[in-house]
Amino acid sequence: MRSWIAPLLLVPTLCLASGQASPDTTVPSSTTTWMTVMLNGRKIGQEEIQRQRAGDVVITTQTLLMDVKRNGRTVPYTNTSRSVETVDGKPLSFGMTTTMSANETDIAGTMQPDGQLQLVTSVGGDTRQIVTGWPAGALLVEGQRMAMLAASQHPGQRYNLLAYNQASQQAMKLDVDVIGTEQVNLLGHVETLNHQRETLRGPRGTQVVDLWLDAQGNLRKGSLSMLGRPLDLVACNQACAAAPSESLDMMDSALIDSPRLLTPDMLSDFLSYRVHVSNKSVIHPFINTDEQTVADLGDGNWQVNVFRSTLDDRDPPTPADTAPNAWLQSDLPAIRELATTAAGNANSPQHVMGNLNSFVNRYLSQQGVDIGYASALEVARDRKGDCVESAVLLAAMARAKGIPARVVIGMIYTNRYGSKSRVFVPHAWVIAWLKDRWHSFDPAATRFDTGHIALDSSDGNPWHLFNATNELGTIQIDSVHTFEELYNRSYSGGMVDGSRR
Repeated sequence: MRSWIAPLLLVPTLCLASGQASPDTTVPSSTTTWMTVMLNGRKIGQEEIQRQRAGDVVITTQTLLMDVKRNGRTVPYTNTSRSVETVDGKPLSFGMTTTMSANETDIAGTMQPDGQLQLVTSVGGDTRQIVTGWPAGALLVEGQRMAMLAASQHPGQRYNLLAYNQASQQAMKLDVDVIGTEQVNLLGHVETLNHQRETLRGPRGTQVVDLWLDAQGNLRKGSLSMLGRPLDLVACNQACAAAPSESLDMMDSALIDSPRLLTPDMLSDFLSYRVHVSNKSVIHPFINTDEQTVADLGDGNWQVNVFRSTLDDRDPPTPADTAPNAWLQSDLPAIRELATTAAGNANSPQHVMGNLNSFVNRYLSQQGVDIGYASALEVARDRKGDCVESAVLLAAMARAKGIPARVVIGMIYTNRYGSKSRVFVPHAWVIAWLKDRWHSFDPAATRFDTGHIALDSSDGNPWHLFNATNELGTIQIDSVHTFEELYNRSYSGGMVDGSRR
């Protein structure tokens, strides 16, 4: 998927302190650091970090290369980010380009004289420009390096950070602990490095990143968790970084076994899931919707009930739910015309959504497993994609017709996926606001059923998708019960079918 790993891999370089160090004039004018990227001990890619100083300007360029495997097909993935700052760490501009298969996304930001940020995003040939405020105190890579260097002199200190993330175009508030100096083995040789630990606290939970920095504040090793497995960036020489890598098979890491076969009859009514999430830092792994209720049972255990009936509205739409954006370009003629054609003679929002859902189901004539993450405009033009592209296009078409819509990220039950049977796979669908409640529509699966479990909902920005699906490697479904089974168990006190054996 497009850009799904870059936000995670860029976290180790996104950290800054509330105070700034003085410019370090001893650092060479040009340095290059090569890093190997390993997931669970297997090499999956490489990263090159270049730092150049020209007069009063410092330019940092980071390039990540890897191969991603989807449904047996391997495609190259590249993410390049560039930060331009003054020697004392003041942001001037930044840019990020993500390429996977034929899809490319460009994000560019430039600080204006009045302190505002001019942000330009290009997705699928559509370019959008806005001027917005720059988060006070947020810095880019060089300012962050300087702040980490200053903090390294104070082992045991905890300080607050604010980091600008180019991928999400948001500032991240971090807590950082300076653990101290350690001897670190870097693929066969030992270096004396300063260990600092970042903690990102968000509404869904916390993410911890361990960093080991050299005497100039440069990253030499970074460790975090992805899909429930350790992800490490380790500095080495160019030959080491460029050595052959294994392709990253995202789906294989994200599949979740079902404890039982789920029949069409079971999927048509009510199902109750008992789920265990091993990553205790995930505070809210699932969301409440008008078709899903979530209960925290404690110690990483959750009960998720999914049903096809009407609930009272919990989260009414906002103006943003009908607004166009870089991924759901509902204001473009191509999307508006397609939505009008698909809606046909429908005379109610409910009828319109039904027609749009059926249209998108037929419209994607090719399943593009190498798409990455395409915007609605790209999907409308190329007619290729999987569940994600179907959901993005449907949400944009719904907004083009004035219907509030969000993209839901979650998982869906299938009897067979590849060589595996009875599994839940990553999935995306749409919720639309109709008759004072959110209704689910799934153009990829034709219809919504109770085999859908929602993790999060978003405006189509891939950052939200990849953030949510990163949880899948830590989820285990222990039992699934129908309403009748729950009723019988509550009165008999006995065990019913549906538990993991």
